[in-house]
Amino acid sequence: MDFRRYFLWGALFISGYLLFLQWSQDYGSQSTQSVAQSSQSQSEAVPQLSNDLPSAEQQPNANAEIPQSVSNIAPGKMITVTTDTLRLSINPEGGDFVEAALLDYQKQLGQPDNFVIFEDNPARTYVTQSGLIGQDGPDASPNGRPVYQSEKTDYTLADGDDSLDVNLYYTDDKGIKYTKTFRFTRGEYRIRQLITVDNVSSSSWRGSLFAQIKRDNTPDPSQATSMGLQPYLGGAISNEETKYSKVSFSDMAEEPVKVTTSQGWIAVLQHYFVSAWVPEQGQKVTLQARTNGDFNIIGFTGSPVEIAPGSQGVLSSTLYVGPKLQDHLEATAENLALTVDYGWLWWLAKPLFWLLTIIQSYVINWGIAIILVVVCVKAIFFKLSAASYRSMAKMRKFGPEIAKLKEQFGDDRQKMSQAMMTLYKKEKINPLGGCLPILVQMPVFLALYWVLMESVELRHAPFFLWIDDLSSMDPYFVLPILMGLSMMGQQMLNPTPPDPMQARIMKIMPIAFTFFFLWFPSGLVLYWVVNNTLSIVQQYIITKRIEKEA
Repeated sequence: MDFRRYFLWGALFISGYLLFLQWSQDYGSQSTQSVAQSSQSQSEAVPQLSNDLPSAEQQPNANAEIPQSVSNIAPGKMITVTTDTLRLSINPEGGDFVEAALLDYQKQLGQPDNFVIFEDNPARTYVTQSGLIGQDGPDASPNGRPVYQSEKTDYTLADGDDSLDVNLYYTDDKGIKYTKTFRFTRGEYRIRQLITVDNVSSSSWRGSLFAQIKRDNTPDPSQATSMGLQPYLGGAISNEETKYSKVSFSDMAEEPVKVTTSQGWIAVLQHYFVSAWVPEQGQKVTLQARTNGDFNIIGFTGSPVEIAPGSQGVLSSTLYVGPKLQDHLEATAENLALTVDYGWLWWLAKPLFWLLTIIQSYVINWGIAIILVVVCVKAIFFKLSAASYRSMAKMRKFGPEIAKLKEQFGDDRQKMSQAMMTLYKKEKINPLGGCLPILVQMPVFLALYWVLMESVELRHAPFFLWIDDLSSMDPYFVLPILMGLSMMGQQMLNPTPPDPMQARIMKIMPIAFTFFFLWFPSGLVLYWVVNNTLSIVQQYIITKRIEKEA
């Protein structure tokens, strides 16, 4: 009766295959989920207006009146903004963010350079664009984008201040005054944008708000290269019908996306970091994704707004640029936290991440938190594991009798199986009991894989000694080797398969898994080593107890 071993081997193979398949899906191909799509012209530099008529936000801005101290900025000169979390550069032409550095994140471990998301240079183009288009929109002028003025070229969030407003000013040829305000908040990665239109002319002003992210096809600078596979780099859209849908750059090129919604956002994702524009929720906008030459553009266009003569109107939106911190994303927009993509095991990965963060807040070390999570998981499944280990210990105990049955019945597999089933029934042995620990822990293992690969909190998180980044592979392969040795230790406690071919396969498994785990994040391998070690201790105690009873 060999089906138990076939079942165990099949379970291990399927679990390993699913893990590798998901790795390939997340870090190799740029696969996407489907989104409602329709064709749209790709030759336009700014998005087209829709015919929907929304109601724009009407709130006066205290800074709408252009102060006397503003001045033109020299061509090519940028406006710099520094907060406690961000350092940004604003191009006065259009008032766009063309550089954004994260002050709490290093570009590479051990180097002083901050990680940069937005940049506009010969190596990479990744910027945001926003403004007003339509009949009277200054960004749709045939003379080009508006060139804003400002009171100064360097802004810094002062110590003790909770927020910082950066105001840009522009007056068109009709005398209409525009104030583009970026509002920064201490400790935040979201930026509030308010564009105030002061219509001092004698006719109504008509236009629409647009905001978009523009990126070329250069590789992700935050990618974790392992086995030649790449993290997902591309766009994402959320609306009422689909809370979260990926749309790759290749899909944008094949068929542009155009979705009308009053709830949602657009984003560009890369490993650990995200940028997203969030329109005012409840107001109808058109989410769009397309290519324009060598650039991928994903953004939204608001419905036309009319501002009466002598009135002011404010069109607002929110930009998020920073790490995939779930609490920050949840505070920015509904469903934006889904950009931390835990895959189909999200229902298990989220509690694991919650448990990890709770434990880490006390032990202040993500590696120790992973170890304690293993202890918690083992405690939850202690009785189930104990029952399966008892079954395996009994099979080990009756190994000699199984060998005798094989000699007795030779190649008559049918009689051999019947005799083994009789023995199992008599001794109350569950032939599949030994598979349960593997089947139970594999979903946890897969879920933790997603947690470690998607959670920016573990990026560059140190453990001890040579492990200075739990999200990357062990540089000296110590943990994978320990993992292989622990698998061999477990096999020594397991009953020897009656089939010689199966026995050889089981001996090869530790070597194969060790090789497979060489490129895995060290935090994930640490989980597996600790799990195997605790399993060995539990199984050893149970096996010795069964043998003593005999």
